[in-house]
Amino acid sequence: MCGNNMSVPLPAFVPALRKATAAVIFLHGLGDTGHGWAEAFAEIRTSHVKYICPHAPIMPVTLNMNMSMPSWFDIIGLSTDAEEDEIGIKKAAENIKALIDQEVKNGIPSHRIVLGGFSQGGALSLYTALTTQQKLAGVVALSCWLPLRSSFPQVSTNMVNKDIHFLQCHGEADPLVPLAFGSLTVEKLKTLVNPNNVTLKTYPRMPHSACSEEMMDIKRFIEKQLPPV
Repeated sequence: MCGNNMSVPLPAFVPALRKATAAVIFLHGLGDTGHGWAEAFAEIRTSHVKYICPHAPIMPVTLNMNMSMPSWFDIIGLSTDAEEDEIGIKKAAENIKALIDQEVKNGIPSHRIVLGGFSQGGALSLYTALTTQQKLAGVVALSCWLPLRSSFPQVSTNMVNKDIHFLQCHGEADPLVPLAFGSLTVEKLKTLVNPNNVTLKTYPRMPHSACSEEMMDIKRFIEKQLPPV
């Protein structure tokens, strides 16, 4: 999935309970793997949907004193004006697009795929959805931000996913990626896609993590965007 990096294991996977007619591809956060999210989706699964939770490659991360850890791209800083790893972000997005193509080959059309992620994975899911030529069913972006946001024009005529639904969720007590980042991202998204299709849900006292109320909101979103056929 990640170029020549053969050390990246196969994604964590939750099969559909019956014939899969839709899929969720969900990207974990920095330093994590897909396993925890696969377990979380197994708890809220919808019977005709399969859940694919890939693992990021291991790489040194500038923000964490160059320690090597699972990371979709390098993170240099967490302020709104921090330098960004443009080459790494674009390469990671191409890898996710290849994963979507693989699902299309497996018989799930791209418009029956919800793309999502948490934190760094959520950032990558937003960037990928806004730059791909693959029509998606929707995007779930948790506790995250939009990378390379200044590279997006106000209105993009060739953006394929400007009419799909975006669900953004954020904890009000997030010390790592503050809610302000989520709010800024929603404002920016509303200039790029149909503003009526962008929803921000916030959760009091929730830090940089997930909660059961949020998971139920995600379940409802997935069921609405990926109804049985």
